[in-house]
Amino acid sequence: MNAPTALDDRPLLGRSQSELETWVTEHHQPAYRGRQLHQWLYQKGVRSLQQITVFPQKWRDDLNHIPLGRSHIEQRLEAKDGTVKYLLRLGDDQIIETVGIPTARRLTVCVSSQVGCPMACDFCATGKGGFSRNLAPHEIIDQVLTVQEDFQQRVSHVVFMGMGEPLLNLENVLAALTSINRDVGIGQRHLTVSTVGIPQQIRRLARYDLQITLAVSLHASNQDLRCQLIPSAQHYPLDTLLADCRYYVEQTGRRISFEYTVLAGVNDQPHHAQELAHHLRGFQSHVNLIPYNPIADAPYARPHGQDIEAFLGELEDYGLTASIRRSRGLDRQAACGQLRQDAQRAVQTHDPT
Repeated sequence: MNAPTALDDRPLLGRSQSELETWVTEHHQPAYRGRQLHQWLYQKGVRSLQQITVFPQKWRDDLNHIPLGRSHIEQRLEAKDGTVKYLLRLGDDQIIETVGIPTARRLTVCVSSQVGCPMACDFCATGKGGFSRNLAPHEIIDQVLTVQEDFQQRVSHVVFMGMGEPLLNLENVLAALTSINRDVGIGQRHLTVSTVGIPQQIRRLARYDLQITLAVSLHASNQDLRCQLIPSAQHYPLDTLLADCRYYVEQTGRRISFEYTVLAGVNDQPHHAQELAHHLRGFQSHVNLIPYNPIADAPYARPHGQDIEAFLGELEDYGLTASIRRSRGLDRQAACGQLRQDAQRAVQTHDPT
């Protein structure tokens, strides 16, 4: 990365301590100000240079136009279980979702990697909302800091399972992962990147030899059904995807988490479980069964409890490690992209044009 110049007014969030030290010296301050800036950015979560009270007031005034890269909370919805969904407004007025998920021992942030999503999965609210652009590294890091600030609690885990396909924005996602690990201080083993699968990208990610968790969204037990649910799957056959996943395991030594959204009457029958088990036997993996959260624009329903339990039992009978993910925030637009979709509809409804 090129060293910032005196005219470099990119957002400061996402830069390392050494980069910030260079930046402050180029703005006529001693290098130790860069260490202070790093602390106030990542540990205190400031939103403007004016808030950094250890800096000289005149210097703060002179550089007040420099963006830190923070978003604005447009909407905040808290569910009965404590899960909080946020609509965040970015610097160009685009809207994204992020989610804070608290448990007794951890605080997980589900971050978005794109504004919308181009994958157009048939059951997904985000895909129904279209795609606008990739998120920059600072816009991803900001989501973690926003949740941390709002909860007044350190974030322990970050999952790239929000809006967007992370492997279509790999360079920025890798930069964000580096900063979340290095600057925010969250261990790589507490970071998860989820993908529906992009040709060549899983192998590319494997070469970085990160200690993150890779989650691959299958959602189907055979290629035909997968193409029905995930249009892009026609360009990435299931056998090829699984071969790339095996390569990832061999290269990194890390097991893969396979995500399987369970849709009532579509992919939740015993023969589906048997097909899935056939594909994954002998794999260093874990299967996450995710009961579907219904949305208005998709003709799918949440599975019955006994059906998903039976599906789990079939997988375990074949020796697979699997679990059912407990849905969070069901009373507050639990499906990914649902809150943003509702906001978009509200704007369209009140648009006088």
